[in-house]
Amino acid sequence: MTGILLTGLVLFFLEVIWNGEPTHAGPETMEHPHEQDKLIHQTSQWVLKLYNDSLPFSRAESFCRGQFSSLITMEQSEDKKETVEFLWQTGLRSPVWVKDHIRSDSKPVALSRQYLEFSALKFPKESHEGFARVKVSFPAMSSVSMCVRVQWDTDWNDVSTVFSYAAPVLTNEFQLRGRVDMQGRIHLALIIHGKHFPYKASFPNDGAWHHVCVTWSRISNHWAIYVDGDRKDMGSGTDMHRDIHGDGILILGQDQDSFGGNFTEPFFGNITDLNVWNVSLETRHVRALNLCSATIQEKFFSWNLSLIDSHLVVKEVQAPLFCPAVHQQMELQECRTLQGWSDQLPSLGWTDCSDFLPFICRSSRERHHRMEQISKSQSSQPSAFMNQLMKLSNKNQSELGLVQHPSGLDNLAQASALLSFSVQALEDTQQEGLQPADMVTLIQLLTLTADISSEPSFCAENSTRDNIQELSQHFISVADSIISEDNADKWKAIKEVVNGPMDVVKSIDRMVTRLSPSLTAETDHVTIHSPNIKLELQQQRLDEGSKVKSFCGPGSETPSILDCISVPHQKIQDLQNNGFYKITLVNTWYGSLRPLFNPEENITKEPTVTDGTQRCLGTVLGSSVISTTVLGDDQPVSMAVHFQLQHKVQNFIDAVYDPVCAFWDFDHTPEAGGWWNTKGCEVVSKHYGYTVCYCNHTTNFAVLLEVYETQRSPENEKALQVLTFIGCGVSLCGLLFTFILFIAVGVPKSDRTTVHKNLIAALGLAELLLMCSDWAAEYQAACFMVTALLHLFFMASFCWMLVEGLLLWSKVVSVNISEDRRMKLYYIIGWGLPVLMVGLTLVISRGKYKAHDHCWLSVKTDTIWAFVGPVIFVLTVNAVVLCRVVMVTVSSAHRRAKMLSPSFASKMQTFDLTWAVTRPVLILLPVLGLTWICGVLVHLSVVVSYIFIVLNSFQGLYIFLVYAVYNSEVRNAIKRIKEKRKALSFTNCSQPTSFLPSQRAPVTSWSRSPPTSSSPETSETSGPFSSTSTSLVIKNESFKKESFVSFSLRQASGNQVVQLTGFKPSGC
Repeated sequence: MTGILLTGLVLFFLEVIWNGEPTHAGPETMEHPHEQDKLIHQTSQWVLKLYNDSLPFSRAESFCRGQFSSLITMEQSEDKKETVEFLWQTGLRSPVWVKDHIRSDSKPVALSRQYLEFSALKFPKESHEGFARVKVSFPAMSSVSMCVRVQWDTDWNDVSTVFSYAAPVLTNEFQLRGRVDMQGRIHLALIIHGKHFPYKASFPNDGAWHHVCVTWSRISNHWAIYVDGDRKDMGSGTDMHRDIHGDGILILGQDQDSFGGNFTEPFFGNITDLNVWNVSLETRHVRALNLCSATIQEKFFSWNLSLIDSHLVVKEVQAPLFCPAVHQQMELQECRTLQGWSDQLPSLGWTDCSDFLPFICRSSRERHHRMEQISKSQSSQPSAFMNQLMKLSNKNQSELGLVQHPSGLDNLAQASALLSFSVQALEDTQQEGLQPADMVTLIQLLTLTADISSEPSFCAENSTRDNIQELSQHFISVADSIISEDNADKWKAIKEVVNGPMDVVKSIDRMVTRLSPSLTAETDHVTIHSPNIKLELQQQRLDEGSKVKSFCGPGSETPSILDCISVPHQKIQDLQNNGFYKITLVNTWYGSLRPLFNPEENITKEPTVTDGTQRCLGTVLGSSVISTTVLGDDQPVSMAVHFQLQHKVQNFIDAVYDPVCAFWDFDHTPEAGGWWNTKGCEVVSKHYGYTVCYCNHTTNFAVLLEVYETQRSPENEKALQVLTFIGCGVSLCGLLFTFILFIAVGVPKSDRTTVHKNLIAALGLAELLLMCSDWAAEYQAACFMVTALLHLFFMASFCWMLVEGLLLWSKVVSVNISEDRRMKLYYIIGWGLPVLMVGLTLVISRGKYKAHDHCWLSVKTDTIWAFVGPVIFVLTVNAVVLCRVVMVTVSSAHRRAKMLSPSFASKMQTFDLTWAVTRPVLILLPVLGLTWICGVLVHLSVVVSYIFIVLNSFQGLYIFLVYAVYNSEVRNAIKRIKEKRKALSFTNCSQPTSFLPSQRAPVTSWSRSPPTSSSPETSETSGPFSSTSTSLVIKNESFKKESFVSFSLRQASGNQVVQLTGFKPSGC
């Protein structure tokens, strides 16, 4: 039975969430409320949905927003016709709310436009006799409202009388009094018909201006006290149910113990803007007056100093008062309606915004259909989160109705409870994660809670600070779960329904701004931190000096590279100069929004060429999002800010980034939820890794990065292609000749020559394939194979370059491994690693391996890092090796210089040291691959591209010159071949000659060689000689340059006899 009940609750909850109706019933309903088909009307572009139950205008607008739609507008004539036709079909006869597209939402404006000068009366503390009398004759009044702006003297703590109205028959007929408690708060109390009501309504004694209104009605027997637009106290019941007596005297600043005199309990401070009505004002009227907006009710008395007599000690002063409604054209009393059944087409009118009327929500066809799909999916297979949420709410029956009717939330306790259940359900189902339908539901919940806290009728006075703190913490926790990076793919699934993650940011801004006075009521600093969101509120009295600190997001411990935002101190001082008494900063940091913006959608689809060197690919979000809201006396004000943000970008090969300071403009394409705007923002300074910005207003900021790809002119492109082809051809020939020389001339076998041969083979094959890649680009299969082979052989080339560095290190620094074992390791690095890396890349990348238009790895995906990453590693290691070799060479040269005489050493030291540095650099650059460092910089300039191609295309020629032409081993081998050929030629064409002894022994050099069959032998003795004879060739400097003497040694019987026979070349 319990399972059936839970299933029913789930289905009902989903029905309310997706197709829920507001729960506030209005005075008129449709004749057939259950005919749901008549409540939805589809046009070619829109889906209109009529909600029969009635709401005030603000609640109707917020409800449509919570359904990811908007209140219907009459902007286009087609809209008017379709809406009226829809209303005729439904048979609805009452007017419906429509949104006036001309009137925009209220925004913070410049301080100079938010203040009005008022003439005020100053009641000095130096005299207790100050008072002011209103020179107006008052009739008997069945209802009365009095509103006044007061600025209390902070040093006065006794009971004070703001105003007192005394009639001839009763002195305490109508009076407003105040006293200060031990905590520094002013408590107000009313006296009506002589009855003194309790001191309950309060506000801080902070020296600021406060708007106070009192209302009373005999008919309803109801009274109320309002402070700064909010109702702080109310009650009913007086001893006498009668009108207030007429012909009385209204005194400001004193209590009348007798009719018009005997003053006591004086007021000290300033008073202005006193207005009297003979009606009881409603809450919406009081709130409008607080913002200096005029009301439609006619005043009995309007503030005018010419109608007031004051004591000599009371002085007239000018007071700038905060009046945001004056310049924002806020229509606080009447809202637009449409009369569907009128004969006119259509009939637009104005109605009090607090009236309850039906309304129509409009959404696009795609969004409506996507909402229906998600709803059906969630209804048929509820997610783990939704099941857990149902179970948690089912534990508390008093909260179950909130889960079923989320649009019925109307107080903080209910909202906090539902958010608490959601937080617990998120923790319990953390492993399963959120589904797209869950995210839509939670976004609706956040929107609903933010709308409730922003309602004009909402008041947090009855809630404790702890309750509001808990609500805020739960709100941030739910929002954090929604904008987590783990949900990036799920945001794509709901993009047809939800505008984007900035909808969550907007809900956070609205909720926190509204609750900030309650959050900072007992403390000046509040911080709420979650993994992806950091929220901070700072409050300060301006007369205490500027103590507001910069706000920084989490991250590096180095302050210079943190995401930070601050308000200039001069701007804060301007607030105080304009009459503000306190400032509140609401700062928020969002660290996970960047991955939630689809990069493919954010980059321009059709790149545009900006000039001959760069091509603009588009603009991407390149940082976290940081925001600040400035509240002056709890009202939003516009203010300039400085901020710096770290760059967080995807790495594009051959791309450069130009930072742009921007903010999210919710009014830019509002149907899409807004877009980035740069108006009023500028870059202050650019640094590696972060950018400093200045904006002349407050909102949500970020750094956008304009991505540019290097773009060469056709002439340069053609020249580079030709140069590459020629260079590769020359390089390939050089590598081929070098390889042939290493084999043909008989260079002594060693690990060094073996490594050289493998490097030459890998690099030669890579350049041969590179020359053929343009031809292969025309054939898909051939191009793919060439790409894979290019990847393989270039990787092998760099791996053998790494081996060259390791071998050089072992020769120069230390020898810790035998040659045989070392070569096995070198073969594994040189050929095994490339095969492994290429194979893994092919498996992982699949269809993203090759570029679209040429035979090489794709630079638009992460595949390119399968080549760039190892290359950077090899270049780093070889750079370290080269530095070490240079150090050792310099050290050796320095020691040799010391061994010379001091005078000679001083002359040769500079040359030796310079050559010691230059020689290894020139020799080792080609085999260590360090010329490829230029490849990292080719995007900077076309000149660097030419340098890179020249250095690397002619790498084979360079290797041929350094390791073949000027290699001592190769040259010695060639020399030995030449000498052997000369020796053979010498013996083939020589004749005998007599050897004459000389008195001077010749200087000879000896070389011993085995006898040859062609060596002629003569002897005076007989016997075999071949077994013991040896041939010596002596170069005698006394002979001619081309003369040689050959000596034959033979062993005679019994004694060693050396017989010398000289041969002189003749004609050879």
